[in-house]
Amino acid sequence: MITALVRQNLTRLSSKNSSSLCEPRHVVFSLSLLRFSTSGERKPVIDSPVYEFLLHKLDFSPEAASRVASVVTRLRTRKDPLHIKPKIKIFQDLGFSANDISEIISNDPWILRQSVKNTLIPSLSVLRSLLGSNAEVAKFLKTSGWFLKTKLVNNLVPNVEFLKNCGVAMEQIISAMYYFPRLLSCKPEVMKKYVDQVDKMGVDRSSRMFIHGVRVISSMSYKTLELKFRTFRELGFSEGDIAAAFRNSPLAFAVSEEKLKEVKEVLLATGKYNLSCIVNYPTSLMYSIEKRYKPRLQVLEMLESKNMIQSWPKFSTLCIMSNKSFHEKFIGPYLEEVGDVYGEECTQWYKRGESKELGLDIK
Repeated sequence: MITALVRQNLTRLSSKNSSSLCEPRHVVFSLSLLRFSTSGERKPVIDSPVYEFLLHKLDFSPEAASRVASVVTRLRTRKDPLHIKPKIKIFQDLGFSANDISEIISNDPWILRQSVKNTLIPSLSVLRSLLGSNAEVAKFLKTSGWFLKTKLVNNLVPNVEFLKNCGVAMEQIISAMYYFPRLLSCKPEVMKKYVDQVDKMGVDRSSRMFIHGVRVISSMSYKTLELKFRTFRELGFSEGDIAAAFRNSPLAFAVSEEKLKEVKEVLLATGKYNLSCIVNYPTSLMYSIEKRYKPRLQVLEMLESKNMIQSWPKFSTLCIMSNKSFHEKFIGPYLEEVGDVYGEECTQWYKRGESKELGLDIK
């Protein structure tokens, strides 16, 4: 289905831009491109042929025209602006605004080196078919413009089809494109190896954790994965515990070995929780020690020492309880006693009725 949509979009784009495909074939780029850098403030370019062309012929705003002209100047390519016209036009024909185009190109100038016919049109067609709208394609390319430098029909399309056939929801695949784009750009045979490894770990393909398992496996070598398993064994996890943890919380395996050990040490030092708590709730290994565990544990210890609470919350509750809920139950009623312990900033959040969350901390 995806392949058919891509073919349909490709035909439409190609016919719409047939004149654009006759791009000059003798564009010379300097080897200084290899030393290209976008760092530092640069003066806007407002006196180049490219700037004038974009401003007066393609209706770019002065700001957008200047950004693209600056990029072209730094690329040290031909001064004749006509060589970039087909590449700009393909974006315009898709409905991209001048600001979108200038931002995409400014973030990844090497896009201007790509062939309209062989790379840009096919890649844009693929992205339009997957993301559903020009607005979403523009949003995606502003952070992952490098997708336009590869032939997506050779990797992204077969990978998406393969994951769909594995039972992964399209919603999750699109989410992975935004947050872990390089996962889907690997070679199809490599993707199959990742999936085989996740299958061996016992993750059900119908589980929403499956794609996260693939992502974790893709992020490390076999040697690193074995080292991670060894660390879990050292923590006290059995082989069955490790397999269950990966099935239920694969992202816990993206946590560094150092942090895994530190989380165990901090939690067990309370005397209120034991290893089985962590084994049964491996997501606990992902939360921030400094921003979540230590402040909460200090509050609970103080409340207990002053006989203000009779028991500590269940382990899973301690981990997943929102800041707002924790404040309402353990901070608000005892604000004078524990406000300083939990930190001035957190106390002010509570007083203002805010509920900022201290998220997962994978490092």
